[in-house]
Amino acid sequence: MAKDWLSNELTTTDSATVQAINDFSEGLLAYETKAGNVIAAADADPGSAMANAYAALAFLFVENPDAGKLARPYLERAEAAASGANRREQMNIAAVRAWADGDVPKAIRIGNEIADAFVHDLPMVKTVQYHEFNLGNAAGMLRVAERVAEANSDLSHMYGLSAFAYEQCHLLGDAETAARRAIELKRKEPWAHHALAHVLITQGRIDEGVDFLEDVSQTWTDLNSFMLTHNWWHLCLNYISKGRFDDVLKAYDRHIWGIDKTYSQDQIGAVSLLLRLELVGVDVGDRWNDVAEHMKGRTADFVQPFLTMQYLYGLARAKAPEADAMMANLRGFVENAPDFVQDTWVNVAVPACEGLLAHARGNHEEVVRKLGSAISRLFEIGGSHAQRDLFEQVLLDSVIRTGRYSTAQQMLEMRRGYEPCSVPNNDKLVEVYQNLGLPREAARAQARVTRVLGEGH
Repeated sequence: MAKDWLSNELTTTDSATVQAINDFSEGLLAYETKAGNVIAAADADPGSAMANAYAALAFLFVENPDAGKLARPYLERAEAAASGANRREQMNIAAVRAWADGDVPKAIRIGNEIADAFVHDLPMVKTVQYHEFNLGNAAGMLRVAERVAEANSDLSHMYGLSAFAYEQCHLLGDAETAARRAIELKRKEPWAHHALAHVLITQGRIDEGVDFLEDVSQTWTDLNSFMLTHNWWHLCLNYISKGRFDDVLKAYDRHIWGIDKTYSQDQIGAVSLLLRLELVGVDVGDRWNDVAEHMKGRTADFVQPFLTMQYLYGLARAKAPEADAMMANLRGFVENAPDFVQDTWVNVAVPACEGLLAHARGNHEEVVRKLGSAISRLFEIGGSHAQRDLFEQVLLDSVIRTGRYSTAQQMLEMRRGYEPCSVPNNDKLVEVYQNLGLPREAARAQARVTRVLGEGH
């Protein structure tokens, strides 16, 4: 009987199919484009249960409303071959079916059962983490990783999976240890790079973050568009903190927008970065228009609230009429949203979307009311701490613009606690302290800005 590269048994014996299964499983963990090879292999070997299950899984990761339709023929072939498959393969097929049917809690339950019974099935561990991440359940991400960590202690990918779960649980010391161990085992470990980038920026280690990410960026080859653009996006967050806005625009044009303009994560990465630049006063030119043009088909796309919020903002910021259509569609969608996420859609995503739409249109009082009411529950929409910080920044911008300077002072000084030398935060503190009649504190904030900008010359 054949085995995959992780020593999981396969009922498939065709060498080309086995290789494609390995390409998918390793490509999924390493974020490499070779993961897509399994689709052609499944077409060539319709009797392979695992190749077809993985092909279906590949389409589900596309993150659009058509994903289930694209996955269906492969899933049906996998199910037709399931009687001759082994137990792990049958359980994988059941987990993929649950996801395709929209029953994410069932997909998570089966995935955890697979992790318990087959400790080397890291692709399923990764898939469970993906689901838990999108539901804002960081503990669930860590729980599935800890189930299998000891059995996979020789694999760099395992440490990357653990590192990001630790980071999302705010266990930053454990996250850094795991990420650095992953990189020791394999320097080209982009998910570990990503986890460590989160740790460094969360702890305000901005110079270290720049040096680290610039150094390992040379290893970002053969990556899928999400991992490539997202790690560059993380580097840009550090550039913004340093006031290196020209470097951000260069990275945006070369490494962030244009790799795959059709993909969900590339689109929201572009929206996020353009908005962050505008929040610190940078003119981004006509870049919004191109991003919005590629999101106009998203007006009924409610795969994930975290994605929807950013699609909506990008459309609204480009003054596209599709923004109003999307908002109307959203209000209709939430009435029949799946039970396990309906409360999040109704009481978090909708008011947050209303606030974001208001911000794009300059109605800052509405932003404070709507986004402010949802901000404490935003972890439920998915996304990482660093990604959701965008919405904190939007709220802060409107708090300042509506003259709530005492509130802004509290928000900014809390941010300065973990990022003391941020140029944008200190620039805003100058304005806030001046309006509060505190010139001494304004001068201190200005001195911090001057010092950081001076270090760049």
